[in-house]
Amino acid sequence: CGAPVTRPRSRVCVRCGRPLRHPPGVTSLVVLRLSFPTGNVDIPAGTSLTLGRDPEESLVAAAFARFEDVSRRHATVTVYDSGQATVRDEYSTNGTFVRGDRVLPGTDVALADGDTLRLAAEACAKVHLPSPAREPGPLDDAGDS
Repeated sequence: CGAPVTRPRSRVCVRCGRPLRHPPGVTSLVVLRLSFPTGNVDIPAGTSLTLGRDPEESLVAAAFARFEDVSRRHATVTVYDSGQATVRDEYSTNGTFVRGDRVLPGTDVALADGDTLRLAAEACAKVHLPSPAREPGPLDDAGDS
């Protein structure tokens, strides 16, 4: 239904009552944000997103319409439930770069908060990836009153 997950350990949506997609304890609220000059691209944990100019290949193709050197299917960004993220170059013509280093085609490279991701020559994004929140541990009975 699109409602935000406010209780990660819940088995059902608080708004519609349908089962949540991820099992309890695995769902992460971490979202990776790529800030391109043309707008932000948000990728929630547990998903992958293809970046490129072809709307049949990429849900965010409009963000790359003005960048003719970005391939139709350029790169794939994956955000894991653990909060870690990677980018993989999909054998693009003009390359994918992380922190200025070229990503070898077909190879996953880790992304971290503050990194710069560049597709081809000019499509640059700042990576925003918050650290996943630690699960609260059991309360210590000795200090509680």
